[in-house]
Amino acid sequence: MNWSLRACGRHGHVTYAPAEEALRERLRAETALGEAWRCLRCGDFTLGAPHGSGPAEDAPIVLRGKALRDATILRLLAVFRWGKGLLVLAAAFGIWRFRAHQDAISLAFDEDLPLLQPLADKLGWNLEESGVVHTLRTVLAAETRTLTWIVAGLLVFGALLMAEGFGLWLLKRWGEYFAVVATSLFVPIEIYEIVEKVTWLRIVVLLINLTAVAYILLTKRLFGLRGGHAAHEAERHETSLLEVEAAALDQTITGRHSPALSPAD
Repeated sequence: MNWSLRACGRHGHVTYAPAEEALRERLRAETALGEAWRCLRCGDFTLGAPHGSGPAEDAPIVLRGKALRDATILRLLAVFRWGKGLLVLAAAFGIWRFRAHQDAISLAFDEDLPLLQPLADKLGWNLEESGVVHTLRTVLAAETRTLTWIVAGLLVFGALLMAEGFGLWLLKRWGEYFAVVATSLFVPIEIYEIVEKVTWLRIVVLLINLTAVAYILLTKRLFGLRGGHAAHEAERHETSLLEVEAAALDQTITGRHSPALSPAD
């Protein structure tokens, strides 16, 4: 998949006219329909005036190629975090509403649970030993103060997930650090849950989180890995089309002025 073309198809081309004449001519072309400028993202020429102009060093750093792919993956992770955060916040709201009607719900649960016994017998499901039923009974028997602390914990957890999602979506450096640290803190809990009871959902969630941590650590060079922040910024600049064109122009000029080697050399 050509990530650059895909992004240009959705968001349009990004053109820029550098003040340096030699570099400017490499990004500009005359056509029968008028001037065309080379897109900084996909590299294709597009008709019309450039979106910006000025010194080459002030040109926008447009994500393209591998950097654009990485940004797409981070934003998918952000959506995953937002979805998880909304579920946690919904659970907090449900428990908060439950506090006001705890006695009535507990009574209804005790009265209606036996009605499920015939269906449970057909499915081979032991209601008395069911983990779901045990969890519900524990929640129903909890004190109001305990439920309040649970709601507070869920609200904090949900807020952290939402903040992590925003940081990843905006491609902020702090968001990447936040995602790695926050996700790593909950990995031991997820492992403990799998040890207690193995389910495919828990295994998939753990694998997603471990993969996300490793991916962000390595691709974004966090905590000094693979050269750290300086190497990450250098990689971003190296992928900029203007940087590539400037390097090609320098190489052309250098080659044009370098003395030819004699056969004796």
